[in-house]
Amino acid sequence: MPALVDLGASVIIQDARGNYLFVTNLPELWAIEHVATPSDLTLFGEEVASKLSTLKQAMTEPGNKGHIEIIIGTEQVYEFRVQAVEFARGGVHLVTTIVDRSEERHRERLLRALLREVSHRSKNLLAIIQSIALQTARYSGSLELFLHKFRGRLYSLSQSQDLITDSSWRGAYFFELVQQQTEKYLPENKHLVRVHGDNLLLTPNASLHLGLALHELIVNAVSHGSLLRSGRIINVTCTRMPVNGHDTLEMIWDEILDPNARPDQQDEALKAHFGSTVLERVVPASVNGKANYTISNERISYRLVFPLETGGD
Repeated sequence: MPALVDLGASVIIQDARGNYLFVTNLPELWAIEHVATPSDLTLFGEEVASKLSTLKQAMTEPGNKGHIEIIIGTEQVYEFRVQAVEFARGGVHLVTTIVDRSEERHRERLLRALLREVSHRSKNLLAIIQSIALQTARYSGSLELFLHKFRGRLYSLSQSQDLITDSSWRGAYFFELVQQQTEKYLPENKHLVRVHGDNLLLTPNASLHLGLALHELIVNAVSHGSLLRSGRIINVTCTRMPVNGHDTLEMIWDEILDPNARPDQQDEALKAHFGSTVLERVVPASVNGKANYTISNERISYRLVFPLETGGD
């Protein structure tokens, strides 16, 4: 009995006729000080007393036991456990323990909500992967090329997902997203990509798709542009701006090409932009935005604009 009290449990002992013989450690909302003759009705009220009466009617033999949960308001949950016990004197008695389960039930609700969120996020991520696979396959001329591009895009998604997970699924900050997506391809030349503007927190959906866009742009710059050869800086700018009364994000990728490149090299840089479909269609559609992907002899630029509050979940 002392152990139960030490654990915060309330204890009630009744004789076979239901008379209260012992009461201790009741929660404050059922304060016994204001009750002249303690009983289920006077202590807990009609509704709880009725449920306890139904439960206790079956407690006729030693070892019989049962329990009910009582919810008070929206947050408090108490478990009533009743057991029939044979005492040396007086025969069968009813021992009721009351345990506050509020915190435990709160954690259970949070866990269920978390699991629902995991399921939702997983389905979204699988849908994105399926879309990427289809688009990659459509514009790949061989299995080897498909695998090369698809693996890179999957890696991009996994990197963005790491940032989202680290933030408890709130999303990813723009500067960190750019840094993460570009450093893999410029391990010794990180300075060649400079980020400017507002370091906004992006929604999880926007983080995944902007990460994918950045992946396409940096892969194109390293593989087909003149970035490493010329050492020209790529400027990436993020700007929050009001459009029609709504907060809007504008991202601009500005990559200046090498004017000294041979014509055949320049043509390759201008034509072999594998990610154009992702940049012009997939990403803007996924964040309810618009994109403009421009390639000229002098530069490659990408501008993406979308409303922050509808960047997806």
